[in-house]
Amino acid sequence: MATATVVTAALAQEKVWLDKPSYDKAERQYFEKMAKMDDVMALTDMSHQDVTPRIANLEKRNKDLQDVVQDLEAVLDKLEKRVTSLEQRIPYIAICPAKPESVEEQMPEKDKDDEDVDLFGSDSEGDDAEAAKIREERLAAYTAKKSKKPALIAKSNIILDVKPWDDETDMKEMESEVRKIETDGLLWGASKLVPLAFGIHKLQISCVVEDDKVSVDWLIEKIQEIENYVQSVDIAAFNKV
Repeated sequence: MATATVVTAALAQEKVWLDKPSYDKAERQYFEKMAKMDDVMALTDMSHQDVTPRIANLEKRNKDLQDVVQDLEAVLDKLEKRVTSLEQRIPYIAICPAKPESVEEQMPEKDKDDEDVDLFGSDSEGDDAEAAKIREERLAAYTAKKSKKPALIAKSNIILDVKPWDDETDMKEMESEVRKIETDGLLWGASKLVPLAFGIHKLQISCVVEDDKVSVDWLIEKIQEIENYVQSVDIAAFNKV
C-alpha cells in the first residue's frame, strides 16, 4: 500500500503528461529538420553531378577560344606587316618618282633627226629677203611635222586587293560589280582569288588607267561603294606604263 502511494506521488510530480503538446511540437520540429537535411544532401549530390560535366565543357570551349584568338592574332600580325609594307611603297611612288631621263634620252629618234634641221640657215647667207623666206619655209615645215606626231599618254598599271566581308560573300558577283565600273581611260585586266584565312578569299584584279583621266582615289572610292560585297580595298602594286 505504501509502495503504491510512493509511485502515485512520483507520477504526480512528472509533468510529461501535462506538457505533452510541447513534446509533440519538439518531436515534429526534429523530424522536419531531419527531412530538410535529407533534401539538402540530395541537392548537393545532384549539383556535383551537374557541375562536373559543365566545368569540363567550359574548359574545352575556353581552350578552343584560345586557339581561335591565337589564329586571329597571327592573321592580324600578317595584315599589319602587309599594310606597313604598302604604306612604305605608295608614298615612295608618289613622292619619289623615278629620275627623269635627260632631254636627249626622252626625245624620239625622229626628234633627234630634227636637230639637224637648221631653222635659220647659215650665217653666210646674210639677213636678206631670200634668207628670211627660207627660214619661214623651214619653220612651217618643222611645225607641220611636229603637229602630226601623236602626244604621249601617261598611263599606270594598278593591281588592287578587294576584300569581302566573310566567307559567304559571292566572289563572282563581287567581281562582276567591280567590272561594272566604267569610265574613259579605265581598262580592266586579269583577276584571281587569293586565300586569306578561315576560308576567306580576296579578289586581286589589275587595271590600266590614263593618269590625266582617272584618279586612283576615285577608283577606290567607287569600289568601296559596293557595300554589300566589299569590306576594303588596298593597292597591291602601282607601276607607270
